[in-house]
Parts: sequence; structure tokens; C-alpha cells
Amino acid sequence: MLYSALILGILGSFHCIGMCGPIAFMLPVSRDNQVKKFFQIFLYHFGRLLAYGIIGLAFGLIGKSLNLFGFQQQLSIAIGALMILVIMLPVRQFQKYNFSQPLYRLIGKVKSSLGAALKKKTPDTFFTIGFLNGFLPCGLVYMAVFGSIAAGSLLWGSLYMLLFGLGTIPLMTTAVYFSSLLGGTMRKKVQKLIPALVVIIGLLFIIRGLGLDIPYLSPAEVTQEVTAASSCH
Repeated sequence: MLYSALILGILGSFHCIGMCGPIAFMLPVSRDNQVKKFFQIFLYHFGRLLAYGIIGLAFGLIGKSLNLFGFQQQLSIAIGALMILVIMLPVRQFQKYNFSQPLYRLIGKVKSSLGAALKKKTPDTFFTIGFLNGFLPCGLVYMAVFGSIAAGSLLWGSLYMLLFGLGTIPLMTTAVYFSSLLGGTMRKKVQKLIPALVVIIGLLFIIRGLGLDIPYLSPAEVTQEVTAASSCH
């Protein structure tokens, strides 16, 4: 299922441009030295990837805890259903319950730190901006977090988030170099595909959880495999 993280990152980066694009446009990169500019952008992406990796570790731990209790298959089905539900429900339904309220204070601190970092031009600035950027709330990041939980371990959860982050790099880099190329109808068309993509990924998680004994896509349940192995002795 790791490939779904990369695909989600690549296509989802069109959404990321709308959310994080302004930060990328405002990066205080060098305008005269292209080598220095490349290194600065590299540090920005490295900071984002590190943040995503930490998020993946945290939520991968949750997935591992549930996996230890034998809920991996059920968890995969639940995560897939949740992905589809979140995409299908109107945004105003979530605004009604205001789920983000407990996070507002933390998000405010992150934004304040970002604002301060954008005024500097020291080498660590770009890493700091990228790292803080990775913790800003984003619908696509939430979808990737669901995937990291379903991964069922710290390593795979972190890897899922890292692959998601890697998928966003090409377009986010383009945002820094050629911001004028990201407007127009193409961006809107790809953004319309994102909900369909999330639904497909959600269905894949559900199929995976059903344990249909399809190699790579829907492996048999672990309990079934253990029972079968025991009966051979």
C-alpha cells in the first residue's frame, strides 16, 4: 500500500500548492546564486520530510498498538471507510463540530514561528520553515495520517508519510522556481481528481482488510496463516 502514499503526494500536491504555496512563494531564497538556491530549497524539503516522518512515527505507533491486539485487518477496513466518509461529507458538516478547536493554540504558535523564520536568511531558516510547514493542518496530510495508522508499525507508518512528502516535492519545487506556471485550468482539473483518488485509496484499504488472499493487494489474515501453518505439523 506504500505506492498509494506516493500517488497521494504527487496528485495531492496540487492541493498543497493552494495551502502551502504562499509559504513556498515567500521563501527568502537566493536570486543570484542558483547553487545556493538549490541547497536552500533542499533544506526546506528536508525539514518538511522530517516533520512528516515524525508524524508517521507517532501515528504508526497507534497502528502498531492496535495491530498487537489483532485488529490490523479491521483497522485497514475502518481507515478505508473513514477516508471515503471524510471525502463524501460536505465541508460544512465538519465545520459544525469544529474538530480543530483544541489545536488552534498550537497552530497559532506554528504560524507565528513561521512568520519569524520567513524574515531571516540564515542557512537553518529554510530547514525550520520546512519543518514547521510540515505540521500545518491540511486535508491531504490527514489522509496520509490515516494511511500511516493502517500501516501498523512505527517504521511503515513513518515510511508512508515520507513517501507522501516525497510525492509533493516536484510540484512544490516548481512553486518556488516557476510560480506563474501553476495557475490555469490544469490545476483545477487535477484538484477535481483528488476526491476520486482518495476514494480509490480508501477502497484499496478496505479490500486489503478483507483478507481475500490476493498477493500484495489483499493478503490472507495472519490468524488464518498461523492456523494453516500449525495444521501442517
